[in-house]
Parts: sequence; C-alpha cells; structure tokens
Amino acid sequence: MKGLENKVIIVTGGAGGIGSATCRRLAQEGAKVAIFDMNLAAAKKLENEINQYGKAFAIQCDITQHSIVEEAVQKTEAELGPIDGLVNNAGWDVFKPFIKSTPEEWDKLIQINLMGMLNMHYAVLKGMVARNSGSIVNIASDAARVGSSGEAVYAACKGGLVSFSKTLAREHSRHNIKVNVICPGPTDTALLAGVTEGASNPEKLRDAFIRAIPLGRLGQPEDLASSIAFFLSDDASFITGQVLSVSGGLTMNG
Repeated sequence: MKGLENKVIIVTGGAGGIGSATCRRLAQEGAKVAIFDMNLAAAKKLENEINQYGKAFAIQCDITQHSIVEEAVQKTEAELGPIDGLVNNAGWDVFKPFIKSTPEEWDKLIQINLMGMLNMHYAVLKGMVARNSGSIVNIASDAARVGSSGEAVYAACKGGLVSFSKTLAREHSRHNIKVNVICPGPTDTALLAGVTEGASNPEKLRDAFIRAIPLGRLGQPEDLASSIAFFLSDDASFITGQVLSVSGGLTMNG
C-alpha cells in the first residue's frame, strides 16, 4: 500500500488479536508502530517480534486515564517521531441483557470504549492539526449499526464512536486529517471465545455465528488488519467520515 513507509502509527489494544495483527501488517508495510496495551509483557513480546523485520515500540497505557495517555503519546513521539496515524482498537465488553447489567459494568464499558478513545484523540489531534496531516481509524462494531442482544451499553458506546468520528472528519478535513470507522462482525479473537465459553453449548453458539455469516466463516484478525492498513494508507487519501463493516456480509448497510 502507498504511503505507509516510516509513518508513526499508534495502535491501542495493540497486543490483542486484532491489534497484534494490525501492528504486524503495518510494520510489514514499513510503518513504525507504537503498541499501546495494558498487558506490557504481551506488548513487549510483540515489540521484539516486529523488531526482527521492522520497528515497534511497546508501552503500557491505560487509555481511561487522560494524564497517562498524554504521557504515553509524548514518550512515543520521543522514541519514534511525530504521530501520523492512530488506530483506536482497545475495547471491552460484557454480554448480558441490559436489565441484568450493573452500573459498575456500565461505567467500565463507557470508560474503556468511549472515554478511552476521547483521551486518545485529544492527545494526538493537536499535533496532527499543527502538521496539517494525519489519519485515524476507529474500531467500532456492527452492534453500533444494527444492535446486538446482550450488548446494549457496548453498542451505545460504539454508536457514539461512529457519530464522533463523522464529526471529527468534518471538523478536521481542512487540516487534511482523515477519520474513518471499521465495524467488525464476529471475529475469531479472545473476546469472542469468552462469549462462547460462557454459553451453555459453546460449539453450538460458535456454529450459529458461522451459519449467520454469508461468507461462511468467522472473521480473522488479519481480515481487519488489511482494512485498517488501507484506511491509513495514501490509497485512501480521498476517503473520510466513512464506516466499513468487515463482517463477511453479516450486515449489509448502504
């Protein structure tokens, strides 16, 4: 892909399934990746792997804490250079009907899935505006587009992320900053495994997910990584404010 060589790109939740696949893909395209994750050991392991063929920098970061985010971004710029791209991938979910959920769970969902990405945007956008250049990819969910039983507050957060992204795309188009959204469908990650393991019949639930997908398989982290890399690349230089479902056809929104 065009224009990723030597670009400095932050990936939150960078040591997880979709995050690690994205970091690897970006590094393969020549980007310098900053792996933001709460799990420093996993982030360091990925950093060592990528540094065999590219450039990576791992840093522990709690995205829900504004001051910690600001400090992590400053350390990244000192290590790798000014931030060219941001992938807001970190997230958390709990699956249960809304009336069985708790205010404590709502708060955690909102802090990680909504406030965390606000902190990340705030920390990187100022520099992007000053340089008149940048690209942001926000990972939402098809739950934001069509709803999802057992994910009411999560869907609300992701719906907010979609609206926020479109607004920023308008506000910062004059600064040559692109903001786009990717909505994964069921993807073969630890999060999905946690959902199925909590079911009475995990294999039956997994099979139900697969049967619902027209392309007949679960998404793989690499499926998301390629779409993320595209939105960050110069191949997508005339695309902003858009929402792309990467779901094997599970949802087909115009």
